[in-house]
Amino acid sequence: MKKNMYIRMGLTVVIALTLLILGACSTGSKTAATDTKTRVGIVLTEVGLGDRSFNDAAFNGLVKARDEKSIVFDYREPSKDLTAEAAFEAFSKEKYDLIIGLSNTVMADMEKVAAKYPDQQFLLIDSQSALPNIASISFRAEEGSYLAGVIAAMASKENHVGFLGGMEIPVLKNFEQGFKQGVLAVNPKAAVDIVYAGDFGNADLGKQLAQRMIQEQDADVIYVAAGLTGVGALTEIQALGKYAIGVDTDQFFLAEKAILTSMLKNVDVSIYNAVKSFIENKHSFPKKEIVEGLAENAVGLTALHNITLSEEQQRTFDDLKTKISSGQIKITVNP
Repeated sequence: MKKNMYIRMGLTVVIALTLLILGACSTGSKTAATDTKTRVGIVLTEVGLGDRSFNDAAFNGLVKARDEKSIVFDYREPSKDLTAEAAFEAFSKEKYDLIIGLSNTVMADMEKVAAKYPDQQFLLIDSQSALPNIASISFRAEEGSYLAGVIAAMASKENHVGFLGGMEIPVLKNFEQGFKQGVLAVNPKAAVDIVYAGDFGNADLGKQLAQRMIQEQDADVIYVAAGLTGVGALTEIQALGKYAIGVDTDQFFLAEKAILTSMLKNVDVSIYNAVKSFIENKHSFPKKEIVEGLAENAVGLTALHNITLSEEQQRTFDDLKTKISSGQIKITVNP
């Protein structure tokens, strides 16, 4: 009887140990699964989230990747208390697998940190770096802006349109030049005013500049590419009964009586695809520099609002779009 009791006790111990080991393996598997997720850090521009444009679009691309459980990510918004350089430094010290920076405005800070951490992989959006550990995504935004210019010229009754940019940086010079060439392709006699706010985060300034362009310079269609500064401009353009073209995301809801269309730069899609490629290629990029445009569906226009093109105008628009996509039309951009 004692023998049977000892046997039962021995079996109980064995079963308990087996369950404990299995439990530990199970826990270990869950931890390993979490650990294998790619860690991504993103440093936004100083405007930060809520710009309803560039930053929000980039953030949404990472949200999609996170929701598909392929990554975990964190973000930093540069401010008076946190420089972009400090944000890049913090992500590097924490050994994130990939660190993303948005726009030419953070490039210098990214390069300082990338030089200190040569084994850390960075991804720069909207600019390019010579450093080997900084890959880049840039857009032929001049192609979408050219189409925006075509629509502006078709909508203008004053033969006078305008471009309102945030800061005079290379990427926005491409916007400006593409837009101007699109306007003149349709109406060579049109006047095109170019204004830079020098600020992406000042809605009041955007309002003042839009007012001046309309009331003092007689522009009746304005292409706005200026972040939160642009939001102020769009609402003022609507208040003054003129037309506007938005940028980066569909900005129709910001000024429904004024917006003709928005020039989409699909930052969210491009970042999502880049992160996916980074994971599939074992934490490296197959190409150091990714450049996308109309042919890759990386830029383009939203649906038209507040304007109906005639059959002739539609044919002209479609013809120009096809020629840009195929490379028949070359848009000239200068620094």
